[in-house]
Amino acid sequence: MSSHADGGGAGAERILLVDDDPGVLQALQRVIRLGLRGADGGRCTVDAFASADAALAVAQRVPYALAISDYRMPGRDGVEFLMALRELQPDCARIILSGYSDLNLLLSAINRLEIARFISKPWTDHELLAALDHVLAIRRLTLENRRLADQVRVRSGELSPQEAERRRLELLEPGITEVQWGEDGSFILEDPGEPTP
Repeated sequence: MSSHADGGGAGAERILLVDDDPGVLQALQRVIRLGLRGADGGRCTVDAFASADAALAVAQRVPYALAISDYRMPGRDGVEFLMALRELQPDCARIILSGYSDLNLLLSAINRLEIARFISKPWTDHELLAALDHVLAIRRLTLENRRLADQVRVRSGELSPQEAERRRLELLEPGITEVQWGEDGSFILEDPGEPTP
């Protein structure tokens, strides 16, 4: 099961939800749709998946500001999912949900994965929204600080304007600056609707 919910405006922050319980996914979508606003004041775009593998397939081509994953899922658990997502999108903030009380294992995962928050099930809507808003605000500040630092590096000659622009584009669309070359020296364009080999 996957659902792509409420689309935000251009530049809207995208949130990725992964939980094998459809009821939890619906509850998260409802809370986020009704109560969370992006940096531009509009609604965040929410993509929800019941499978970690399905979410990762989409995350290969769609950038996310925040991922929220259940801890215990069949197949790939939340820790494995967030580790794979971090490889694809290192700037995506990560939150893990759990209804289980194995805190030692979760704390180890939180430290290894640099997870922004652990939220226990059941949650209160107010606390969940406050946590999401806080995590997104920290992410925005981190990215803005990085952008400003790159501007200083360009002015001081430590970074070329082209590299600064490449970094900016990669942040907006991960993978956009990776070019695949053909044997004849041409570059290969992929149709976003076609699966990659």
